[in-house]
Amino acid sequence: MACHEIAGLRLGLMRLLGLKDEAIRQHELAELGADAGRPGPVHSMCEANDLESLRRFYEAALSILEERVAATGPADPKLPYLRSLAILTKKVELDLGNQIDALTRLFNDLEQMHDFVHEIYPAD
Repeated sequence: MACHEIAGLRLGLMRLLGLKDEAIRQHELAELGADAGRPGPVHSMCEANDLESLRRFYEAALSILEERVAATGPADPKLPYLRSLAILTKKVELDLGNQIDALTRLFNDLEQMHDFVHEIYPAD
């Protein structure tokens, strides 16, 4: 079993952050296997061009995971793993949202600080 949602998110973050570690990239691609090239939210995460798209694709992948958990029978030996994965990915979803929100606040704060500097030192 593989944590495709996490691997896809890591590949998307590597892309957006400009991280160029080929060993990590190959590790995550191996985790995904054939799903790396299969259309869907996990593949889309790997190709995301911005944080908001990455977040949307991740949320779509989580919806599929939740459907999979719901469809798994109580006697299936994979159920505990899938439930644990659902908890992990939900926590990561919350953390990703918090990080994006923090960066957005930083962006807005920079403008406020810039305006404040010009209140003290008007531009000529």
